[in-house]
Amino acid sequence: MKLLRPGNVVVSLLLLLSLFSGAFMASAEPVQAYRQAIHLAAQGDDRTAIATLRSLQEVLPDDQSIWKSRMQSAQQLLTMRMEKSTIFPPISQPNTNLALAAAVAADHPILLQASTWPAALLATIFPGAGHAWLGRWHDAATAALMVWPMLLLTCWAAKRHMGPVTLFFAAITLWLWSGTVFSALSLAERGNLETYLTWWQSIWQASGLPGRPW
Repeated sequence: MKLLRPGNVVVSLLLLLSLFSGAFMASAEPVQAYRQAIHLAAQGDDRTAIATLRSLQEVLPDDQSIWKSRMQSAQQLLTMRMEKSTIFPPISQPNTNLALAAAVAADHPILLQASTWPAALLATIFPGAGHAWLGRWHDAATAALMVWPMLLLTCWAAKRHMGPVTLFFAAITLWLWSGTVFSALSLAERGNLETYLTWWQSIWQASGLPGRPW
């Protein structure tokens, strides 16, 4: 049996080290790129994150099929979030992550979102009623205390024919009243958005994708 020369041992070790580092870098590159895209989505830049994932998916070699599948899944789910959609788009190839997410979504459909027009209509007719319809009683009391005293002052000034004073009180009343209508409408829309995002986050977690883009 021939003994290995020290020089050959060093060369062999260097060769093994280079092969190992090359394999490590090949596996680390898609991981790092994926993490960067998820970080962009967590910062609220869904469009750039989706475009990044789409580009990465196209350039990854076939031996990175797992990460290609993950990037496709993340791209589809982020597109759904950006469009506030609950419908899973069709895919050309089987995808385990999307299949898991779709199965959970089918078993746990999103709750019907409250329409925003009743809150705005009630707030327009009766200050504070829109917030009360949303179950925000503290905000309803605040809206009522802001508008009703000024409305009574406006009626009082109009009854006594106090022209400029009546216009002044009326302008303040309309300004406060319109503000409470906008507040009720915004709260209704925000409640719908929070309901959707809570549902979407559960779908993302069910997919088994790494990272949390929120």
